[in-house]
Amino acid sequence: MDLDQIPLRTISGADTTFGEYGGKVRLVVNVASRCGLAPQYEKLEQLQKIYGERGFTVLGFPSNQFLQELGSEEKIEEYCSTTWGVTFPMFERVKVNGRRQHPLYAALTETPDAKGDAGKVKWNFEKFLVTPDGQVFRFRPTVEPDAPEIVERIEAALPACAPPA
Repeated sequence: MDLDQIPLRTISGADTTFGEYGGKVRLVVNVASRCGLAPQYEKLEQLQKIYGERGFTVLGFPSNQFLQELGSEEKIEEYCSTTWGVTFPMFERVKVNGRRQHPLYAALTETPDAKGDAGKVKWNFEKFLVTPDGQVFRFRPTVEPDAPEIVERIEAALPACAPPA
């Protein structure tokens, strides 16, 4: 399946597709509010602010797959905006593994990480960088959003222009 054809639902309930964000460098992240890695929200938001105007976006997908997410989209949205100042697009809760795995994650998890391992999402805050030409790069949960290997891929995929100040 073409990634851009995959249907999505925003955290506020609007239907869209992954293609709605096509033409951008997209960093797909399965997030969880009560996870010890939740401070990564701050770095995700920093990336959004630094690169957003240049054709980049973070796409946050809450998941309770690891039993660390709040109970409703409304609570998740409130937590993300008030605690971390999240402005990037957020989506309804999804399953990232298993029988009811969301189609986006079914496609993304075929991509191997830096060690060559594909398959299941290991934990919250696993990251998939999707370039406008369809390349996918996978970063495991403990790789910080502002790690050099992620930032270098973002910058390489963005249209050429002056670097951020």
